[in-house]
Amino acid sequence: MTAEPTGLRARKKQLTRDALVRAALELFTTKGYEQTTVDEIADTVDVSQRTFFRYFTSKEEVAFAVQEVVEAHFIEAVRERPAQEGPFEAMRNAVLDGWNRIGEAIAEIVPVELHMRSYLMIESTPALLAVHLRRSADLEETIAQLIAEREGLDVDADPRPRVAVAALSGVMRVTGRLWGQGEDWSPEAIRSLTATYLDHLKPALADDWRTQRAPEATARGDRPG
Repeated sequence: MTAEPTGLRARKKQLTRDALVRAALELFTTKGYEQTTVDEIADTVDVSQRTFFRYFTSKEEVAFAVQEVVEAHFIEAVRERPAQEGPFEAMRNAVLDGWNRIGEAIAEIVPVELHMRSYLMIESTPALLAVHLRRSADLEETIAQLIAEREGLDVDADPRPRVAVAALSGVMRVTGRLWGQGEDWSPEAIRSLTATYLDHLKPALADDWRTQRAPEATARGDRPG
């Protein structure tokens, strides 16, 4: 028999992996993470449990498969920012520009709407939330080291890279929570909300809030159309 071309085999493997991710996230978001079994995910794709474990070591890994893609895009976006941008400006632009491009990368795996629902599912599932917080801490450290390299700093001797990244991460957590409480779960909505809150960071750090008025804020729970 003629061997299957390497490129075709790789494509088939990617299609199977993506199908498992879609099936898992759909089950997690409709049935519940704890209530979904590996067998159910495999059955939905019409593959064996053994095949599932060729691609993923656990339900936890498949739950974060798309998030891993998002994180990798953010890291690369920070790395690609122009050298003349300041550290916080580079991170801000990486986040906002990333939302312009990440939709395409997500859509290659799952519908963007499903990814957004899975984000909320992770936030509301204690076992996954703990993992999410650990992953976020690891991502913060990676970005802090990257920012330190950009600025020619020693991340362990100069606290500024970690402080700047922590500030950005805090804003991202707030906007993610508020976005999840609203009715518009589109990428455009979270991008707009993120931009608004990032622009509030500097006024929020002002010495005197009574004399330095912040820009008009988006009301809690409101989402841009």
